[in-house]
Amino acid sequence: MMKSNSTNLLPVLMVCLLVSACSIQESAITGDRRAYGYSWEQEIQIGKEVDQQIQQHYGLYDNDALQQYVEKIGLEMLAVSHMRRADTPTHYQETMFFFRLLDSPVVNAFALPGGYIYVTRGLLSHLDNEAQLAVVLGHEIGHVAARHASQRALEQQLGQIALIGGAVAGELFLGIPGGNILGLGSMAAELLFLSYSRDNERESDRLGVEYASMGNYKSAEGAAFFKSLERMSAQSGQSIPNWQATHPDPAERASSIPKLAEEWRAKGYEQKTVNTDEYMGMLNNMIYGDNPREGFTRDGHFYHPEMKFQFSYPDGWQVINQRSLVAVVNKEQNAVSIMTLDSKSAGAEASVNEFLNQEGITTIGKSRATSSGLSAFQAEATGQTQDGTQLKFYLYSIEYSSMIFRFVNYTTLDSYDAYGPRFKELTSDFKELTDTGILNIQPVRLQAVKTTRSGTFRSFLPAELESLVITVSPEDIAIMNQVGLDATIESGTWIKIPK
Repeated sequence: MMKSNSTNLLPVLMVCLLVSACSIQESAITGDRRAYGYSWEQEIQIGKEVDQQIQQHYGLYDNDALQQYVEKIGLEMLAVSHMRRADTPTHYQETMFFFRLLDSPVVNAFALPGGYIYVTRGLLSHLDNEAQLAVVLGHEIGHVAARHASQRALEQQLGQIALIGGAVAGELFLGIPGGNILGLGSMAAELLFLSYSRDNERESDRLGVEYASMGNYKSAEGAAFFKSLERMSAQSGQSIPNWQATHPDPAERASSIPKLAEEWRAKGYEQKTVNTDEYMGMLNNMIYGDNPREGFTRDGHFYHPEMKFQFSYPDGWQVINQRSLVAVVNKEQNAVSIMTLDSKSAGAEASVNEFLNQEGITTIGKSRATSSGLSAFQAEATGQTQDGTQLKFYLYSIEYSSMIFRFVNYTTLDSYDAYGPRFKELTSDFKELTDTGILNIQPVRLQAVKTTRSGTFRSFLPAELESLVITVSPEDIAIMNQVGLDATIESGTWIKIPK
């Protein structure tokens, strides 16, 4: 027996000799010893550090009851997972897990190493019951328990994959990794845009169904959610959400999950709990879609009612509004303006100088400026990307309402003459928002209601759908409810309607 164990470990030891960082530890899933890119202690530390950046970038949804509800279901799944089993090594059993509800309309769920699990309000809006939430949370716990991120890190060290953070829209701007644009650290960017293998995802699917089944949830319910994801991907102009990009095909998952659930039923797990009433009650009045109070576009202007400012942007350019920044990008994606809130500098001049003082930045000129009577400071500078592409920057910081807003505008050196004037027009138009109609705008919220009649789903849609402050189609709402537009809805059925 001892000889056999040594023989199995030999290839793992050889792998570790090839890479600069490698940890051999027992798997929480199988109990076998295998190689990982990080030790478990390192994974916990990585998760802790990156968690702060994720919270800052996305923000937590401001609803304590809903956050506590997500955490409750998450802890239920954790209790039956491999992380809390008697034969699991102590260092896994003693690891604390954290469940966060992010304030994002994107349908997304992901996990960080060391016990950090995230779901968005966008994902919650597309689930129909607690059983589906249990499967999703179980899936993410499975990623942590199987240490998939650490496995992929080891592959990276072996040169099999390159973990590069995508950019704001999943691209690279001028060769600059998206982590820099997003204001995320390199590790956060790598983990946020990490692509697990399909085998990793299938394993987490199996674990998600296992944990939900052991928690007595009707885990086959998870199939309906993946059918909705398939419909989302089939919509014209709409791709599968980022977290699904390298997952097994949604149709495959919709087929496999009921089969996995039946296997656990055959083992004696009844799987009766669905809890639709409680889930819908928690979802009622949740913000749906983009929250216009945190910024929206209309007729070539960006408005931020909460912070009471506005600015115009060039025709045809795309606005990417994140909690931590606002980026405006041209169609060719070779010119970008990134506005962030500078909470460290003492004034507009100090804010510009803080950027200019970075290594590799050469200042061309700088001066004071004014915009709509507000004190500002501007500068031009050059720099280059890692591959040697020459860039030219236009920096503009402005003092407003006891805050400092900094615009970092840049393009290639050869294109600056074409885009420099656009940058200056955009930044000089920054001003106070005074339109009361815009200042008082409110987000769309989900109304979870039980139908009092039978009819097609289409017949329950509000007549004023086009008047909502966000763009949403009847098909979007049907997908969110996991039904077809012409499906018959029986009296007493829960539905979710944005109003």
